Amino acid sequence: MRKPVLALCTATVLLTGAVGCSSDDRPDQRAPSESPGGDSQSPPPEAPDAPVLEPLPEEIPEELEPYYTQQLEWESCGFGFECATMRVPLDYENVDPEQDLELAVTRSASSDPAQRIGSLLINPGGPGASAVDFAQSSASYIFAPEVTARYDVVAVDPRGTGGSEPVECLSGPEMDEFTLNDRTPDSPEEIDALRAAFEEFADSCAEASGELLGHISTIESARDMDVLRALLGDDQLHYLGYSYGTKLGAVYAGLFPQRVGRLVLDGAIDPRFGTLDTDRQQAGGFETAFRSFAEDCATRPDCPLGTEGGDDASQRLSDFFEQLDAEPLPTSDPDRPLTESLATTGVAEAMYAEFLWEQLREALRAAMVDGDGDPLLALADEYNSREPDGSYGTDMFAFPAISCLDSPAGNETEEDVEENLASYEEASPTFGRDFAWATLQCGVWPVEPTGAPVTITAEGANDIVVVGTTRDPATPYAWAQGLADQLDSGVLLTYDGDGHTAYGGTSPCIDQAVNAYLLDGQTPAEGTTC
Repeated sequence: MRKPVLALCTATVLLTGAVGCSSDDRPDQRAPSESPGGDSQSPPPEAPDAPVLEPLPEEIPEELEPYYTQQLEWESCGFGFECATMRVPLDYENVDPEQDLELAVTRSASSDPAQRIGSLLINPGGPGASAVDFAQSSASYIFAPEVTARYDVVAVDPRGTGGSEPVECLSGPEMDEFTLNDRTPDSPEEIDALRAAFEEFADSCAEASGELLGHISTIESARDMDVLRALLGDDQLHYLGYSYGTKLGAVYAGLFPQRVGRLVLDGAIDPRFGTLDTDRQQAGGFETAFRSFAEDCATRPDCPLGTEGGDDASQRLSDFFEQLDAEPLPTSDPDRPLTESLATTGVAEAMYAEFLWEQLREALRAAMVDGDGDPLLALADEYNSREPDGSYGTDMFAFPAISCLDSPAGNETEEDVEENLASYEEASPTFGRDFAWATLQCGVWPVEPTGAPVTITAEGANDIVVVGTTRDPATPYAWAQGLADQLDSGVLLTYDGDGHTAYGGTSPCIDQAVNAYLLDGQTPAEGTTC
């Protein structure tokens, strides 16, 4: 299960101001508690051997000098931000100025220039979310005034996303049809229909986006960030990345360790795992999050999943999904009934933030008790970046385009999915089947992958802070442990709680530790847990 609208989800998480930490809101040295759906104290899964990402030469190649020395023309664009565009080569290995891409950039100047540290680049994840939109809508909520006093807040939409020549695929009505497809096929006919839907999606992207599809990898976007660093006049890159943004930041550190300033990687991805392991572990993360929700739901008088939680709640939800598979629920849109796949997507949306649990309870009750599919469909639309006018955000297209380019498919054929299906269902009885069949999308992707799993050591880099949440659905806590461990200078900061990512309003304790690092270079003590 992917989350292409992470920018929006992260923004809403950060606005909640939920409490999380020890009683005096200072970092302590507690071990993470056991979560209802899994043991966060368990050691991380053993990562496979993956080659080390080797750094690029420190000297900038002659053919790239024009990009590193271009002048950005800034113009006011509202929200207290300026905007500009920067040029980067489509292909760093075969530079052709006639094929250059233009990337959208925005910045908000520090409020105390005399105490300015530098620029702080931020990325909300996805992959595919607009960093520019995220910065302009959320920076004032994420950062304390003392941070924005000393940093220019900067964002660039990665190539293929947002305002940076985005990937294009299906139209809005075509996307409505695509999201109705059955992602848990039960017959050869349904399997063929799902594969055909993925092929139609992939063909539309190839037709609309052309050569761009082969040049939107994380490595290329990380190289773009180094160009931007130079254009901003900074010797080192200071960076905050969420979710997929942690992979982007870690890859940058691997390629340019000597240019690493203060990096915060929140909701971390472990780049050593291949697609098959990543998908299964993420399915397990959603299962852990659902079990946590179910335990809470069981204490509420209006819980439609019963009073037992755990396996009982999972079975009740699975039974409901099975009913929808046979007979979708009507909604106010006669062309968009609540199918099993859309209902699963709606439940997944609420796993990203604890404050959405009440909305999910009400939506499940409306569907399971009253036969009203609208509330769950609304949650699915949030997940799928569907706008009220029926259009879809381009992050829905950039997500598979970047993901399928970055790593070989875990399941290339229907037979692969069926062979591995049991392992997905073992990882997540609730979501595993959906996760497994969704992987077939990369199996039919029209562009061969250019990336592969890597180990990132970033030898010689300054301390890098990796933040992990113990019951994070989308980026399991074990990934944060793994990333911090493989980075030579990685330091793990733990939030013992629920939801996806932690810095910026979820936990004052996490905020305090990260701000001390950003402002004073004070690295959290090893083992710090909030």
